Amino acid sequence: MTRIATVGLLTTCALGSLLLTLSASLWWWFAAAPLTAAALTGVYDLVQRRHAVLRNYPVLGHLRFLMETLRPELQQYFVERNYDGRPYDRDTRTIVYERAKGVAAEEPFGSERDMNDRGYEFLVPSMAPVDVPDTPPRVRIGGPDCTEPYDMALLNVSAMSFGSLSSNAVVALNTGAARGGFAHDTGEGGLSTYHLRPGGDLVWEIGTGYFGCRTREGDFDARQFAEKAAHPSVRCVSLKLSQGAKPGIGGVLPGSKVNAEIASVRGVPEGETIVSPPYHRVFSTPRELVRFLARMRELANGKPVGFKLCPGSRTQFLAVCKAMKDEGTTADFIVVDGAEGGTGAAPLEFADHLGMPLTDGLFTVHSALTGAGLRERIRIGASGKVATGSDIVKRLAMGADYTNAARAMMFAVGCIQAQRCHTNHCPTGVTTQDPRRARALDVVDKAARVARYQQATVDSALQIMAAMGVRDTAELDPQLLRRREDHGRFRSYAELYDWLSPGELLAEPPESWAADWQAADPDTFAF
Repeated sequence: MTRIATVGLLTTCALGSLLLTLSASLWWWFAAAPLTAAALTGVYDLVQRRHAVLRNYPVLGHLRFLMETLRPELQQYFVERNYDGRPYDRDTRTIVYERAKGVAAEEPFGSERDMNDRGYEFLVPSMAPVDVPDTPPRVRIGGPDCTEPYDMALLNVSAMSFGSLSSNAVVALNTGAARGGFAHDTGEGGLSTYHLRPGGDLVWEIGTGYFGCRTREGDFDARQFAEKAAHPSVRCVSLKLSQGAKPGIGGVLPGSKVNAEIASVRGVPEGETIVSPPYHRVFSTPRELVRFLARMRELANGKPVGFKLCPGSRTQFLAVCKAMKDEGTTADFIVVDGAEGGTGAAPLEFADHLGMPLTDGLFTVHSALTGAGLRERIRIGASGKVATGSDIVKRLAMGADYTNAARAMMFAVGCIQAQRCHTNHCPTGVTTQDPRRARALDVVDKAARVARYQQATVDSALQIMAAMGVRDTAELDPQLLRRREDHGRFRSYAELYDWLSPGELLAEPPESWAADWQAADPDTFAF
C-alpha cells in the first residue's frame, strides 16, 4: 500500500499547489508543475504493466532507467565476468533483455572483447556456410527402458523452485514455455498449481527433501510420486544430486517465505525455515542410485528419468557408469550443472571453490559415458551461465545435447539482479512471496518475453551453426571450438582434452583415465 499512498500524497500536493497558483500567487506554479508531472507519472507507473520496478516503486523507479542510459559509458566498470575472471564479449544481461523485448540485437563498432587475451575462445566459421534450417532441431530423450520419450528443445528453463520464485514468475515461465514449445524444470521445491495451470511441458525435479512426494519423516513417498508423475504436463523426472551454486549442501528457504501455500506444496510446516539435507536417504551407493532411477521410471509409467549433478570426482562418476553397466539399466538423461552457474543463494566459499566448471564437467560426463559404451543411451543437458546462441553452440560442441538457462530466464521475466532474493523484498516481484510485490510482475507481458527470448536465442544458435557450415547438431565437435594459448597459437578443444572413443574404457583405458577407472567401485562413492 506504500506505493499507492506515495502516489496519493503526490497527487494531493499537486492539487494543493495548483489551487494556490490559482488563488494566491502565480509563483506557486514553480511547485505545481513538477508536482503535477510527478503525480501523473506515478499514476501511469501504477497502471502500466511492462515494468515491474515502476509498479512497485512509482516515480522513484525511473532513476534505474536513467542509470541505464549511462550504461555504455559505465560498461567498462560494470561488465559482468564469468568464472575465470574474463569479461563477456557482450553484456549478457543486455542481450537477454533485448531479445525478450523483441529489440534488434545488432550493434555497431565490433566486439568489445580483447581478442589478444590468453584464453580467448572462438567458434570456427566455414568458408562454405550453409542455409539456416527452417525448424529448430529437437533432442529425443528416452533410452531403451523408456516408453514415453520426450523431444527436448535446444534451450529450456533450468531448475528454479516455487518458493524461491514468486507464483507470478513461475506462471510466466511456464506460460512462455507452453507458447514456445520448450521445457520448464520445476526445481526441487515441488509441483505446484502454478507449474501445472499454464500447460507447459515440465521436468519435475526431486531433490534430497523429496518435496511434494515426501512422508512426514522426510522420506520418499512412492504413492505421492506416482500420482503426480502421471500428470500429462510432467514429461520427464530429474533427481537432483547436486547443483552448481553449492554442490555438497542442500538448499535453504527462509521461514519468512514459507507461507501456507508453499508449506502445502512442499509438505512441510508453515513458517519454518526449510533446510534440504545434503544427501539422499533412498540410496548410498552408485548401484543403489541406478536402481532407484529405474524404480522412479517404473513409478512414472515409463517417462524419461535422469539426474542432475555438479561433477567433482571423475572416479565417482565412473563408479556410476560401472553401476549402470552392471545393472543393465541407465538414466535417460544427465544434466551437468557447472560450478559457475546457479541462481540460488549459496555460501561464497561453495560458489567459488567447489565443483567443476561446466566445460570440465561436460568433458568428464560425455567422455566417461562414451568410454563406458553408454553414451548412445543417455542424453546430456548443460546448465551454467548459458544465455546466448554462442553459449548453446559451444556447449553442444563440448558434448551436450541440449541446454538449460536459469539466470537468463530470470532476466526475461524482469530480474534486475538486485540480489535481494533471500530478503523477500525483490523489487520486481520475481523472487518474493509478498503478494503486493509479486503482483507487479505482469504474467502476460513477461510470458511473451520468455518465449521471445528463447526463440531468438535458439535462432541465433542456428545462425552460428550455419555460418560454421554445420547442418545438424550431431556435426558439432570439439575441433570446431578453439582457444588462444599464447600469441599466434590456438588449440582446439579436441586437443586440449583427452576425449574417449566409444567403449575405450572397456577395452583398454588410456593412461590418463586408467587409474580413475580402476578405482571406480559401483558399490561405493568413496574415491
